[in-house]
Amino acid sequence: MVFSSLEFLFLFFAVTILVYYLVPNFLRNPVLLVVSLIFYGWGEPVYVFIMLFSIVLDYFCGYFVGKYRDTNRNKARLFMIISAVVNLSILCFFKYYTFIIENLQLIPLDFLQKIPTLADVELPIGISFYTFQTMSYTLDIYMGNAKVQKNIASFGAYVTLFPQLIAGPIVRYQDIDDQLRKRPHNIDMFASGIRTFICGLGKKILLANCAGELWDAFSAGTLSEATVLSAWAGILFYSFQLYFDFSGYSDMAIGLGKMMGFTFKENFFYPYISKSVTEFWRRWHISMGTWFREYVYIPLGGNRCAKWKMYRNIIVVWLLTGLWHGASWNFVLWGVYYCIFLLIEKFILLKVLKKLPSAVSHIYTLIVVYFGWMLFVANDIPSGISGLTHFGYMMGVGTVGFTEAGVTFDLIRSIPFIVILCLASTPLPKKLFYKAYASGKAARTAIAIGCVALLTICTAYLVDSSYNPFLYFRF
Repeated sequence: MVFSSLEFLFLFFAVTILVYYLVPNFLRNPVLLVVSLIFYGWGEPVYVFIMLFSIVLDYFCGYFVGKYRDTNRNKARLFMIISAVVNLSILCFFKYYTFIIENLQLIPLDFLQKIPTLADVELPIGISFYTFQTMSYTLDIYMGNAKVQKNIASFGAYVTLFPQLIAGPIVRYQDIDDQLRKRPHNIDMFASGIRTFICGLGKKILLANCAGELWDAFSAGTLSEATVLSAWAGILFYSFQLYFDFSGYSDMAIGLGKMMGFTFKENFFYPYISKSVTEFWRRWHISMGTWFREYVYIPLGGNRCAKWKMYRNIIVVWLLTGLWHGASWNFVLWGVYYCIFLLIEKFILLKVLKKLPSAVSHIYTLIVVYFGWMLFVANDIPSGISGLTHFGYMMGVGTVGFTEAGVTFDLIRSIPFIVILCLASTPLPKKLFYKAYASGKAARTAIAIGCVALLTICTAYLVDSSYNPFLYFRF
């Protein structure tokens, strides 16, 4: 079940929010735990048991880490390591076992060919997100950034919290510790949550889905009529689809959290206005970057160490970042690709970019990002061509020319939508919203009516259209 579905909007969440506000405060965390398990088990009931195992394991590991942290550091470290090893083992088994075995079987040794794979086993939805989330509990306690949670239902609610369970943002325990114990419930916060949720829904339904259909159309066209323009147009629409798909889902998660008194940190901050790759990754999927920085990069020494160790730390983080996104070589190459650019910028290019006109550094960043997305989507191009082939089309290799009449017509027809996508990728809409909201009661009434209209339009789209993918589900 996804947020952008009729079942979620008018059945699951409607019932959930009613029950949540009917029960007394001390029962709200247990209610969240139960409904979150139902939400997760809606499509994959068998994997609920893995999640329950992780909850029990990390609850007790966190208890012992807290118990021994100030008196016996070695014992505290042991329970922290047990939590990390078991959680990562589960993640690696489901996500990387088959990938590892299939690559080992490229070696012509008989015993390797006999090792079974798990090609027919479905990857538990959101396992990368909730594994990192539950691991942060014992890590935060070990580092002294959070207190032990004595109520297992409250801890379980944190691990399974359905608004951000399957696609983030990744919420570190230290960021939500106090909110699990006490959080505000008021009309203003609830109303803000509704607006944020509907905005995210609009991003997903009206922008991401429409951009995705255009990406499918332009990439499918490259099979018989490959042109440079169609290849670039395709990756442009994919870039917008991925951004509005994921940021829209994050907005919906943040909005749902507000409706239940939680404050989650922003996961995207207008990444497509960046003027360097370094800046882009400070704005894109912020919660993932924060997790790797706090629990991998800094513990390895960060940038407060010898230069070669700093290089090593950056390389390790980006290899892990690539692998986190999927068990495939294109994701590893994607991580290496960005690692190279970030290293070049850190030691040479950033100084140059600061001296260049903003437009030049912005264009440079977008080109790097577009080629990066080409690696990211290399195994998933709708037409079935390889990522390398599409790369070639973008550079004019194997095409029938720069463009042809049909491609030009389709792209010209899409210009108004491209303008909307570009404007929606900037801070302008939010600035206009806040300006209007502060201008008076009439404007706030108009905003409320607009939200109802947007929800109605999105609902009509969901009723009428069967195209509603969610790209980050597989991660």
